[in-house]
Amino acid sequence: MWKKVLAESTVRQPWRMIACRRSISSTSSSAVDSILLRSLKEHYLEVSKMTPPPKVSPPSPFTIMKGALDSSGPVLKRTYGNEEISISVMRLANIIPDGGDDDGDDGINQLFLHVDVSKPDQNVSVHFLCGLYPDALGIHSVSMRSKLEMSESLTISKYNGPVFEDLDERMRDTLHGYIEERGVNESLFPFLQAWLYVKDHRNLLRWFKTVGSFINEDKLPKTA
Repeated sequence: MWKKVLAESTVRQPWRMIACRRSISSTSSSAVDSILLRSLKEHYLEVSKMTPPPKVSPPSPFTIMKGALDSSGPVLKRTYGNEEISISVMRLANIIPDGGDDDGDDGINQLFLHVDVSKPDQNVSVHFLCGLYPDALGIHSVSMRSKLEMSESLTISKYNGPVFEDLDERMRDTLHGYIEERGVNESLFPFLQAWLYVKDHRNLLRWFKTVGSFINEDKLPKTA
């Protein structure tokens, strides 16, 4: 919504933007850098003081993947018999930036899970794309993936399975039972929600610090 308001105000009163540009262009580069650095520092300190959510442990027997906070890979893993189940997570807002504008907290309370079920003697895995809510989990699609697919270019001709909603109800219910038996259900929501908050918080702090270091580089004395 704020994007729409900003766009409308720019169209109605373009002289404000022109005046702003002239003001900035008449200001020395050093002064602009100083203003930006001060703003970045203020925001960094403000975000660093935010209270994190209470620590939540993943439901047993899932464990957290080492280094997950600093990567875009799987967050949780577990074994089920001879199978290995791995789970990656993202928010609705990461897929559809304006997806939560008209739906209240949907962008916060709807998560997307990538669930991979693999076996050591198979070169493919079953991949589930799921929507996760505080009180429910729904399957969006089911496909087979090569274990090497992440390092290969995707091909348009590859068949990713039928549309999930086109499957008969018995098949859909059985697939839901398949992943629920492996512990993939709404009980994962509290942990994954808190984990995403911590990850977003770290990424935001890192962004302020990285941008500040880039802007401030020219101000540092050069070494021979």
